[in-house]
Amino acid sequence: MTDRIVNKVAESGLISLDLEQWYPKQEIALFDIKDYLFMGLIVKEKEFRESLKQADWSLYKGKAVAITCSADAIIPVWAYMLLSSYLQPVCSDLYMGTEQELLKHLFLKNIDAADLASYTDQRVIVKGCGDTPIGEFAFAEITKRLLPIVKTLMYGEPCSTVPVYKKPR
Repeated sequence: MTDRIVNKVAESGLISLDLEQWYPKQEIALFDIKDYLFMGLIVKEKEFRESLKQADWSLYKGKAVAITCSADAIIPVWAYMLLSSYLQPVCSDLYMGTEQELLKHLFLKNIDAADLASYTDQRVIVKGCGDTPIGEFAFAEITKRLLPIVKTLMYGEPCSTVPVYKKPR
């Protein structure tokens, strides 16, 4: 009798995919319009334009910027356009919304840009645990992208998977 230890997981042909590889790595900054409003509530065009001219835009250099307004104020559309015209030349990405929404936007953008050709006709496990909290939206997006190309799709770890999809024969 042979006492050889066989790693069945390694021999199974399963490919583990970790969504953390597409988690956004760039620095994120928040631009709150509230700080540029008259009394924190009103856009006065002349003062708003002047305050944007005086702003230190180098603070946003190379960062992904979320534009938001934490005040309960009505902001005219042109104000967002003007602000974007200052930020776009210096930042790496620009998004209208909260920091969390920007993070989600960047994550989905990274998944969308991913080359998934190496997963064609493979048995793929999307890793379920990790150090970085991954939102459900990312699991839904990678499933959408992988279904047309994989042989089988599972969730979890190689030693304990949950079947998600199997290509019909």
